[in-house]
Amino acid sequence: PDVVLLDLRLPDGHGVEGCREIKMVSPNSRVLFLTSYVDDEAVFATIMAGAQGYLLKEVSGDLLIQAVVKVAGGGSCLDATLAERAMARIKSIADPAAGAASPLSEQEQRVLAFVAKGQTNKEVAVAMGLSDKTVKNYLNAIFHKLNVTRRSEAVAHYLRKYSNQEPSSSHRAV
Repeated sequence: PDVVLLDLRLPDGHGVEGCREIKMVSPNSRVLFLTSYVDDEAVFATIMAGAQGYLLKEVSGDLLIQAVVKVAGGGSCLDATLAERAMARIKSIADPAAGAASPLSEQEQRVLAFVAKGQTNKEVAVAMGLSDKTVKNYLNAIFHKLNVTRRSEAVAHYLRKYSNQEPSSSHRAV
């Protein structure tokens, strides 16, 4: 095939492995991931496996067609939200002071507020009407933005910056 649309999760395995297998069997095939996972590590893994693109399933039909055409023509594409996150992460690595200035989104602040109250990912998910995986993804994004590796470090940051705000159980679509 010229272009293969692939998801990260497959019934019989993982999309990254599938991408590697496709590239081994058909090196000229181009792989475009179409998934619902907003995960920086997954994006990196797909690129390392040889994929030419990564889009979120919320993409419009027109943009999906444009992406397939672009990838088929030798280009690459990355969902705009993920591209912004990747750029922010690169900037924070290159200049840690710049990364510290990355504000948390309202939703990330709400997640962190629940964590600061000692709630587990599962408890946060229930309170906010999210899946455990979504909460984990939010925490990964928070860790990257704050340049921390532990929940306790993120909570300490929350207590310094956001402790005057109360968590809300309302949520908006991600």
